[in-house]
Amino acid sequence: MVKVLFVCLGNICRSPMAEAIFRDKLKEEGLEDKIFVDSAGTGSWHVNKPPHEGTIKVLKKYQIDPGHLRGRQVSREDLTTFDYIISMDGKNASHLQNLHGAEQSAALYQLLDFASKHQGDVPDPFFTGNFDEVYDMIADAANGLLQYLKEKERI
Repeated sequence: MVKVLFVCLGNICRSPMAEAIFRDKLKEEGLEDKIFVDSAGTGSWHVNKPPHEGTIKVLKKYQIDPGHLRGRQVSREDLTTFDYIISMDGKNASHLQNLHGAEQSAALYQLLDFASKHQGDVPDPFFTGNFDEVYDMIADAANGLLQYLKEKERI
C-alpha cells in the first residue's frame, strides 16, 4: 500500500482539506485499498482539534465528508513511514527537510507541483479566509497527484 501524508502549518485547514479531497478521489476510483492517506501539521497548536469550520463548510459544499479528522503534529517517524509527503508551501517543505536528517525515506513534494492550473504555495485560509480558492487549488493538484501515483506506482 502506498502511503501519502499531506502537511501544512496547523493541520486544521489545508492539509485536512487535502486529505479529505484525496480520500474522496480514491473512493471514486476504487483505490482506497491501494493508497493510504493522512495529514499533519508542522506546529502543535491544534493537536486533537477538528478542522477549521471554514474547511468543514467548503468540504460539505462539494459533498465531501470531512470524516473524523483531528489535528496532529508531523513526527520524525512519518518521514520513514510514508512514501510521499506533500507540503502545502515552501515553509512547510523547509521544516520537513530540516526534520528528516539522514533517516528520511519519503519523497517530499509541494502539492502544487501536481497542479495543472496553479503553482507555488497553497495560501493558508486560516489567515486569508479564502477557503473556496484553496479548495480549487487542492482539488486541481489532487487530480494531478493521483494520476502521478497511478503511473509511478502502477496502481
